[in-house]
Amino acid sequence: MKKFFRLFLFALVAFVFIGTFVFLYLNSRPKPVRYETYTPSMRDLSKTTIVTGKIEPRDEVAVKPQISGIITELLKEAGQRVEAGEVIAKLKVIPDMNQLASAESRVRLSHLNLEQAKTDYERQKTLYDKGLISANEYEKVRQTYNQAREEASIAQEQLELTRDGVSASNASSSNTLVRSTISGIILDIPVKVGNSVILSNTFNDGTTIASVADMSNLIFRGNIDETEVGRLSVGMPMEITIGAMQDLRFSASLEYISPKAAATTGGANQFEIKAAVNVPSDSVGSGSSLIRSGYSATASIVLEEAPKVLTIPEAAIEFSGDSTFVYVISNPSANEPTYERRQVQTGLSDGINIEIKSGLKADESVRGSVIVTEDKKQ
Repeated sequence: MKKFFRLFLFALVAFVFIGTFVFLYLNSRPKPVRYETYTPSMRDLSKTTIVTGKIEPRDEVAVKPQISGIITELLKEAGQRVEAGEVIAKLKVIPDMNQLASAESRVRLSHLNLEQAKTDYERQKTLYDKGLISANEYEKVRQTYNQAREEASIAQEQLELTRDGVSASNASSSNTLVRSTISGIILDIPVKVGNSVILSNTFNDGTTIASVADMSNLIFRGNIDETEVGRLSVGMPMEITIGAMQDLRFSASLEYISPKAAATTGGANQFEIKAAVNVPSDSVGSGSSLIRSGYSATASIVLEEAPKVLTIPEAAIEFSGDSTFVYVISNPSANEPTYERRQVQTGLSDGINIEIKSGLKADESVRGSVIVTEDKKQ
């Protein structure tokens, strides 16, 4: 029994040894290298660049008050549409005490002059009616009286404007009513009821009551690298994708290329570009699915195009200095194909496929990348 066990153990060790030797031998033998095969095809090639930026209204207007005061009422909210001339807010005037005192003094003086002019007029009218004075003298007195009445009216109106910001004659166009200067969407109302506001003057820009923009007239603003800006020209078509609206695409037309670098990123100068965006009317306004000012966006610009050209995958190209080569299959039907290294002239590349201008025929096949077998993966 012990002898049988020893024989069995010896046979098992021999089997493992021989099996290991055979396994290592088989794996050490060189395996034939297999390559992908590519056949040239006719296709349209284009080289594009992507520019990041944002969507903005072409014209955004800051609505400011014409007088200083306190906001008593806000009639509009951000996101609402407003027409030119429509009232956005109402103000209460805080009069300057010096100006108020001057206006009150002018009113009192004008009334005194009016009373004197009225007395003179009535006296002269009586004399004129009796034929004791000439018509010329009477007309002068009457003109003086009418001027005094007009001066009193103007003084009273000026007092009302200084004290209340509105007078009886201009109640519909009062400076206390802040009106939009354009038609569009209200982007922001940075003030609240009770806030003090001031008008624009030499020393101050004034308080912004609201920002209004025409959201049907939008532009794309972004920066492009200096290595690509030279390929752009005004009028080039673009395709705009908005980050918050990935399922929509908008066409645009390049209308401005900055002649001066606007910024530097990673050591490369960036040049500002602007493009007019063609926006459908149903994509403008308020609502969660509509375009809003400041949306991040990307613009795709076609820099070069080559329609209907002979192409192969760029992975089949061998680059050597300024020359390019391919390996043409000499005997594609054979089990072990042979390859001919041939120089070709290449053209436009889109990063995946490359144009072949000469050196290769449409019915020839070329060698591509090495096919990774399952054995190699293991």
